[in-house]
Amino acid sequence: MAASKILVAEDEPHILRVMSMWLTRQGYEVLEARNGAEALALLRQHAVEILISDMNMPGMDGLALIRAVRKEFDPVLPVLCLTARCDQNRLSEQLRPFHVRLYPKPFVPSRLVAEIDEVLKAAAQG
Repeated sequence: MAASKILVAEDEPHILRVMSMWLTRQGYEVLEARNGAEALALLRQHAVEILISDMNMPGMDGLALIRAVRKEFDPVLPVLCLTARCDQNRLSEQLRPFHVRLYPKPFVPSRLVAEIDEVLKAAAQG
């Protein structure tokens, strides 16, 4: 069975490196994007099973990326958004129409991996 492919869009190099390392260790294939525009370009070239995106990125932020993904690509592609914003309730309301899971920063890598496993399992079951 091929490894699930995950696209991580994160502008903080350290966070991107830690996420990629943890996910790779868990057997996932990881594609890295440093902003929303890079993530869109990678989505046009690769089929992925899940998108993990930071909400606050320069240029195209996470919300703009999600809107573009839902419009241009699979409307059911699982998306997990990471955020350090303190207005998470408001953000959660903004994301509700896009069926996105919100995950707070700082994150615990093992919990993030468990969340990804859960999302992928739910997606596989339809």
